[in-house]
Amino acid sequence: MATLLRGEVPVILQPAGTAQYQGAYCPPGVPFAEVRRGPFDGKADIMARPDADGELPRHMTFGNGAVVYEYDGKDTKGRAVYRYAPLLSPSHRAVMDGVAEVYADNARKGEHR
Repeated sequence: MATLLRGEVPVILQPAGTAQYQGAYCPPGVPFAEVRRGPFDGKADIMARPDADGELPRHMTFGNGAVVYEYDGKDTKGRAVYRYAPLLSPSHRAVMDGVAEVYADNARKGEHR
């Protein structure tokens, strides 16, 4: 775990909850559960710094803003939980289209066995 500077809070990134994924793009042939998965889920070596009012940032972005995680409170260990936000992530549609291609390829391979 990284060393905390004064005021910093450890962060863990988690899959989207209902509030984040409801209405998100999901191509045909892809289980909707795939929409919940963010590319950085489980990452826990990140820190957030509260603002002057003690509030944590509402969003964290990665990949030059392509992937967005949304603050969802603290866990029992005192870590700030940020959940993948597919509706706010500009890269979500392209990623889901790539996932759809993988599912389609696997389905075709399964048909030829």
